[in-house]
Amino acid sequence: MSKKVQTIFAILIVSLAIGGYWYYTHRAALIKMGKYMPELPARSTPPGGTAASPAATMKELPGNSVKKDVGAVNLPILRSGESLEYAANISKLNSTIANIRLVVGQQQSVEGKPAWHLQAFAHTENPYRMVFELDDQFDSYSEPGALTSLQYEMHLNERGQKVDSIQRLLSSTKEPVPEDEMAVRVLPGTRDPLGMLNYLRGTDWSKTTEVRSPVYDGRKLYDVRAILQSRYEAVAVPAGKFNASKIEIHVIDNGTEMKDTHFLLYLSNDATRTPVLMEAVLPIATARVELTKVN
Repeated sequence: MSKKVQTIFAILIVSLAIGGYWYYTHRAALIKMGKYMPELPARSTPPGGTAASPAATMKELPGNSVKKDVGAVNLPILRSGESLEYAANISKLNSTIANIRLVVGQQQSVEGKPAWHLQAFAHTENPYRMVFELDDQFDSYSEPGALTSLQYEMHLNERGQKVDSIQRLLSSTKEPVPEDEMAVRVLPGTRDPLGMLNYLRGTDWSKTTEVRSPVYDGRKLYDVRAILQSRYEAVAVPAGKFNASKIEIHVIDNGTEMKDTHFLLYLSNDATRTPVLMEAVLPIATARVELTKVN
């Protein structure tokens, strides 16, 4: 499989969790929560971070150019036990290359704070699996309502290489670094990609046209802008036909927007605000993640 197609695979996952592919390709330089990677000494320094102590790893993230969320009106749309299944394909390849499943779990407690457990699973399909085997899992623990992230996990298995990352997100300098855990300092209101996706679901797009939020992808802090393009789009996917709101998503890294790539999210115009279609529009192709089944 060409590197261009591999890049599209990464961007499909970016739609759900931007940092997974980067984490995989740089796995030797990162640290697991509660444990240190075997090839790293206990006081090594991860990219962008400070030296690790035996008790914990702390990373400070710059975020001066990232703005807090703007214009959001939230609705309670999360349903424990919800499972959404998707087929991912590329316009130039006439078949499904991967399947993706989004799951809303039970509310749990993270350091005494209530949190929704949000998950995403991604697996490549044959025949593409023979050249790019991918079995990834992403876990988000996000506060109810605002869906700001308390903990973000990436459990990656790509081409037989396995990496686990579990990171606590601390938005206040008064919060102590948890012992024997990896943590990052982020801006107040920061969400991870799964929390952001569901936050956009909970936005009443009849009352606002833009949402802006800091998003941490497991490595870096981005400024994400979601802009309403249309409130009424007819969308046909394997799960059926939907009337949907079309949202364009822009990702800005330290003041500079990602060039030649943007994302489109289509949310059903009903009480569930289900993501029925996600697209990554690239110079070489369009990657589509289409809803196939709702459980």
